[in-house]
Amino acid sequence: MPELPDVEVFKRYLDATSLHREIAHAMVRQSRVLRCAPSTLRRNLEGERLTGTRRHGKHLFAAISNGRWLELHFGMTGHLKAFQKQEREPAHVQLRLDFTDGWHLAYVNTRLLGRLDVVHDPQAVILELGLGPDALDLDLGEFRELFEGRRGMVKPTLMNQDVLAGLGNVWTDEILFQARLHPETEIPDLSDDDVKRLFATMRRVLREGMEHGVDPEELPDGYLLVRREEGADCPRGCGGSVERITVSGRAGYYCPRCQPRS
Repeated sequence: MPELPDVEVFKRYLDATSLHREIAHAMVRQSRVLRCAPSTLRRNLEGERLTGTRRHGKHLFAAISNGRWLELHFGMTGHLKAFQKQEREPAHVQLRLDFTDGWHLAYVNTRLLGRLDVVHDPQAVILELGLGPDALDLDLGEFRELFEGRRGMVKPTLMNQDVLAGLGNVWTDEILFQARLHPETEIPDLSDDDVKRLFATMRRVLREGMEHGVDPEELPDGYLLVRREEGADCPRGCGGSVERITVSGRAGYYCPRCQPRS
């Protein structure tokens, strides 16, 4: 599932390819991903322009020149693809914006688990969905407050969108690996140094993921993403092997030697 770094890459891609172009036509192929009527979406997009973007966690909002916002959530398999008229349209396009200059922007979603809507205010959507603060918008003090009085394990807590918006299974595994914390560490067992390290590591890992286009092969040496399979050698070179673990019903990966139980 696209997580915060992926959606930030989509944001930058939309900014670079599609802003300030007049939309001649909005084609909706599958209304299942819509949270509004197809006619509402077309009426608010056709003849308008996208003028800016905002991301919160895994949600992307594109400002429309009429004052509304296009909300995009990418579900399990969504992404964006810009292409010109002479190029072949990608498969599984659910929304296609046709610009007057011959360019197109496609919202591609294979499994139809995303969300498209026209909304008045992104902040109202964030409140309606009960999303926590964006994982990159916190300072250390605010991050500490997320854990105060909370019980449970660290991995599902980081993945809980009501607590912290943006992290999913893959990047949470990477953050915990880089911070040398076992995914089943109980929140009350985290020391203040653990929390400081976790906060700094989270920011570093997310930023490096974004700057390298969320391509595992482009990440610095020592990242778990390139060895995310059971039995693989630990990418840190500790001599251990990557193991699969199920935490709160979600399968993940870690190195028992680098991430011992507390």
